[in-house]
Amino acid sequence: MLKRLLAGWLGLALMVVTSLSGAAEPAHYKIVTGPERGTYIQIGQDLSKWVAQPVGIDLEVLASKGSAENVQRMRYESGVKLALVQSDVYQAYIDMANAGNADAGTLIRPLRLIMPLYDEEINVVVRADSPLKTFADIKDKTISVGLIGSGTAQSATTLYHLMFGQAIPEANIVHLSNEDALAALIVKKIDVAIIVVGQPAKLFNDMNADLLQQIRLLKVDPTAPETVRAKQTYFPATIRATSYPTWIKEDVPTLTVKAFLVTYDYGLRDTVGNLNHFADSLCANFDNLQEHGHPKWKQVKLDLPTLVRGWKYYTPVEKHLRACLANKSAAMSAAATTTPAVQKPRATCTDQERLLLLCK
Repeated sequence: MLKRLLAGWLGLALMVVTSLSGAAEPAHYKIVTGPERGTYIQIGQDLSKWVAQPVGIDLEVLASKGSAENVQRMRYESGVKLALVQSDVYQAYIDMANAGNADAGTLIRPLRLIMPLYDEEINVVVRADSPLKTFADIKDKTISVGLIGSGTAQSATTLYHLMFGQAIPEANIVHLSNEDALAALIVKKIDVAIIVVGQPAKLFNDMNADLLQQIRLLKVDPTAPETVRAKQTYFPATIRATSYPTWIKEDVPTLTVKAFLVTYDYGLRDTVGNLNHFADSLCANFDNLQEHGHPKWKQVKLDLPTLVRGWKYYTPVEKHLRACLANKSAAMSAAATTTPAVQKPRATCTDQERLLLLCK
């Protein structure tokens, strides 16, 4: 009953949007995401198919090195209207801007959030025969932190600094793509590869089984002082064995960073209108994203939580999403008042009553 009410209201809203925009030329926008075998690019593809297309927006999904590059391209590349950005990267720009870095301020201050998405797990990978056991053991090891411009590089260097109170020594830091880092790890050119990606990641699930057996994940020790310091910015999480059934045999405790959908503080009428239609479609098709999209969508809540200082939502889209959430809440309340009360289970039931669904 509730789903029918919601589907009816949201479907009607989209019909209105589509009819109003049907005669117009489709908007051609771009979204910058992440590496080809990462989670971000799949999230972008889901947004293009299930959110943009229904309202006549041709959303091109672009691969990138990651979050820092996405901030740059969001700000300066023609046609890029949306980006996926890690929370620690976004915060790093704000901190640098507040500290007086004019370039950081120019980049980040006009950017706005659409909504938070999901947590990305920090994968600290070593060789299977490595003596290292926990995150705290990576001090002074040779580490690939990801490509310059990637969110992984920001997360890896921030994490190391939080844990050990110092930067990774210049002689120990290597900037490789995720795939190249795993290859270098296997042939013993580096000791550790740090990879930030949402589970389940194609990067690992597409790997040859024999190669997977040559690497493993380090665990977070929740009692270690290094972990306590890291949790100033990052949050506890678990890499599940079910995400990588051909690789890991048991769940691995780790840390995470939040992913956000980001745009610019646009004021042009057509752009504002198209992004408002995108917001309406995001709300209307959220169930489709969770059912048909990347498994990470199941962790996303259609919600606009209070932001930390310096972070701002994109006002036009925020209004549309909050209106949609209010309508969903009203529909749920209406359904609750019209749905017949469910009979409470009784302590004892006869077989006949159970067959007639009169009690459970």
